[in-house]
Amino acid sequence: MKIDILGVPFDNVTPDEALGKLLAFTNIDKNHLLITPNPEIVMRAQADNELMQILHQADLVIPDGVGIVLASRILKRKVRERVTGYDLIQSLFNVIKDTPKTVYILGAKPGVAEKAKRNMEQRYKNLKIVGVHDGYFDEMQEEIIIKEIQDLKPDILLVGLGCPRQEKWISKNRSRLPVKISAAIGGSIDIMAGTLKRAPKAFRVLGLEWFYRLLQEPQRIARMKQLPLFIMWVLKNR
Repeated sequence: MKIDILGVPFDNVTPDEALGKLLAFTNIDKNHLLITPNPEIVMRAQADNELMQILHQADLVIPDGVGIVLASRILKRKVRERVTGYDLIQSLFNVIKDTPKTVYILGAKPGVAEKAKRNMEQRYKNLKIVGVHDGYFDEMQEEIIIKEIQDLKPDILLVGLGCPRQEKWISKNRSRLPVKISAAIGGSIDIMAGTLKRAPKAFRVLGLEWFYRLLQEPQRIARMKQLPLFIMWVLKNR
């Protein structure tokens, strides 16, 4: 079942149901697109038709952000539960760690994806991360990256290039990527690497992860202005 939040079709799934869908995707020979929109991404899509179209073409769109859950309640289209992209990927790693399934990580600053690979392989023994590349590449390097992915044929491709670049990059190259899942995961690579700390559980329970992230990255203040604007749009469309 889909829940419409300002034109974005969210899958009304629990974390376990979302994980089940991803596991099913890994057994189907098709490149499935996972997107994890928060209020900022929803607002970007209001002015970016290409991004909105990609959101509608995705195979799984999860409500990543307490603002999405709040908006669903205001609109009386209740999302059952928040599903965070980071936790979903961690759950996926935990399930596939002792299987032949493989992963490729693309994104973040130079050296960060390598740290993420080491940390995840240490946390999830036998997890197979077969390749990594940072998110700083030109058109020539892009072709080299795509060729590497084509040669390695990972089951899961994690892309953290920031919105909307990551979504548009996957969409543009989707037919050329021989993977089962392409996941747009934003800053999750930095958290996996330890270069960005995840909010403590108390902040997550209270829905204040955005505030904790702002404390770590004060330069995000301009982007945070989208949050009250998002709520205003939701109230207007109630």
